Amino acid sequence: MLLDKSFFMKDQVAVVFDSAGTLLHMYRVAKEAETGLILEDIQSTLLVARKPHRALVVFNADPEKVSYYDPQLTLHDLIDTYNIKLDISCASRPFVLDEVYAIIRESNVSVSDINDVVSIVKGHCPDTFYLAAGIIVDAQENQVPYVLSTGGRMYSDTPETIRLLQDIGTDIFIASGDGYNNLEKLALSVGIPLAYVHGVANTRDKERIVRELKEVYGTVVMVGDGMNDILALRAADIGILTVQQGDERPQILWEAADMVVANILEVPAIIKKLYDMRTSTNHDQNPVFKS
Repeated sequence: MLLDKSFFMKDQVAVVFDSAGTLLHMYRVAKEAETGLILEDIQSTLLVARKPHRALVVFNADPEKVSYYDPQLTLHDLIDTYNIKLDISCASRPFVLDEVYAIIRESNVSVSDINDVVSIVKGHCPDTFYLAAGIIVDAQENQVPYVLSTGGRMYSDTPETIRLLQDIGTDIFIASGDGYNNLEKLALSVGIPLAYVHGVANTRDKERIVRELKEVYGTVVMVGDGMNDILALRAADIGILTVQQGDERPQILWEAADMVVANILEVPAIIKKLYDMRTSTNHDQNPVFKS
């Protein structure tokens, strides 16, 4: 929920960051449920975007704790037995949780499948700052094609980027498909107020957050790196695509952005220049703003 509009002034700038791939360097692993094939260093959002009826579903549970459960327990029984909540992180079309649960009930995915991908991520990222697990569901095929795990750590320049932005008076928000527990840890580490953190935000949620912020800020900047950021990049006054993660990105994502940066440490300089331009140029004449 956004804060009271009276707290903000129209001459302020808000920067909205995605987390995974933007503030955090990620390592993602998928397991094909049907074949058992392990796919390393994948882009989970692209696995969703490949087909029109897919969704990325996040488990609101600590993967470390899940590893202690019976490995033969099916995903459906795991959810029921331990009251594990699910959230839809992104989808290739509008999805509801009832669809997700119906697909899971027909799936043979088990705790051992989750353990397989989590153990690979932990082995690759022993100093991980962030660890999560989830699945991709396909409503057209009525199956769980992939089991996923993600690990990440802050880019070395993330704390400095946030500090520099705050020093010039920028309000910083996080809008991410990741779960609240991991996002709260990130926000506390870099000094972003928890009230400014929006977790389990899908593509349209991010767009909505940007549009709501535009009602109370003079300029809203979106910084993201994936397909689930595309609508927010378009909706923002300035959309900044980061390519620091190094993943391949579809052309449509590049076209949605106004600027591309190789390192998030470039963002404060862009915002500083924006402040400087606003003091000397009328808003309507500023070529940086989208029409």
